[in-house]
Amino acid sequence: MNPNLTADRPTFVTRLECSLTGERYDADTLHGLSRAGRPLLVRYDLAAAGAAVSRDTIEARPTDLWRWRELLPVRDTADIVSLGEIETPLIELTAEPGRPIVKDEGRLPTGSFKARGLVMAVAMAKALGVTRIAMPTNGNAGAALAAYAARAGIRTTIFCPADTPEINVREIAMQGGDVWRIDGLIDDCGAIVGEGARQGLWFDFSTLKEPYRIEGKKTMGLELAAQLGWELPDAIFYPTGGGTGLIGMWKAFAELEALGWIGSKRPRMFAVQAAGCAPIVKAFDDGVEHAERWENSHTIAAGIRVPRAVGDFLILRAVRESGGRAMAVGDDAILRAVEDTARADGLLLCPEGGATLAAYRDALATGLVDAGEQVVLFNCATGLKYPMPAAEQFLSKDAPIDFGRF
Repeated sequence: MNPNLTADRPTFVTRLECSLTGERYDADTLHGLSRAGRPLLVRYDLAAAGAAVSRDTIEARPTDLWRWRELLPVRDTADIVSLGEIETPLIELTAEPGRPIVKDEGRLPTGSFKARGLVMAVAMAKALGVTRIAMPTNGNAGAALAAYAARAGIRTTIFCPADTPEINVREIAMQGGDVWRIDGLIDDCGAIVGEGARQGLWFDFSTLKEPYRIEGKKTMGLELAAQLGWELPDAIFYPTGGGTGLIGMWKAFAELEALGWIGSKRPRMFAVQAAGCAPIVKAFDDGVEHAERWENSHTIAAGIRVPRAVGDFLILRAVRESGGRAMAVGDDAILRAVEDTARADGLLLCPEGGATLAAYRDALATGLVDAGEQVVLFNCATGLKYPMPAAEQFLSKDAPIDFGRF
């Protein structure tokens, strides 16, 4: 058994707080959005947390998600729901100029970084007595929810766009999710979830409409700091749909500095979107704080095909405060990045991960990053979940073989 889970350790949550207005909410009560209709953020007594656990203690623990127990919201270890959330590796792309580092989130349970957010959200739903959950998904989030909810004994209903990758739909169903395809985009699915929640059918688990997915996703930032010797990289390229992970990492960095575990240095945050669905990029370029819905969204990178994000202002604030940018890349560049990395470095990126490499290449070419800087790209899911080119060469063992062809 994982020793991180064998003994109860206190958490230091003090309250929830509206990300827009700062209004405070009770941390031990079930909440969705704030009264202002914006995400709630979990706040901690970091002074007490720092007195209870040190950086050295963290480093001595097994390197999994739950090593960060004191900085996470689950109060009782009995409520933890785990499928083995490992620390994901950092892999240098040796064939790329500047040799950027990929944090390969595809090694997590259900094959994507959605496991981080959903393991935390489901654990807290269990702790707060939730028995039924619904959520819209572009694929991987629904798969993670179905897996963790099955383990927690919580019933799930999941809605996805009709063109969601088939493997994701079947994965959700296989793990007990009641999955429905919808002739629309993820925000259309979200509207159905929201109406069902208003009718009392389920609790709405849409991105950022409950407070705890951010806390799971922030472990990406906590891990990255520890892996790099408590010195953050110069830049991070993050595939951005709902933006939970980018928001979570920015929150993690602030908490680590408050603990005295890192300094004031921050990476420039690059929010990467697809050219066919780039509401955050447009809002960034227009200098506004909220993004308009992106009409007629289309891209091969389904995970970042999010026409409207409820946490848009949090994404934009992090990007601007860091001195970073929001960038859009085309599908051709995404596919080229995926193929190049597989052939040259042996790493199978998902399309969203390919988007971060495509954006990095553009940023390097235009001087937004320098080849001498340390840059981290996030590959958010295993490339094994996505279609690959056919490989149909065949030999008969009974026919003469022309060995010169090899």
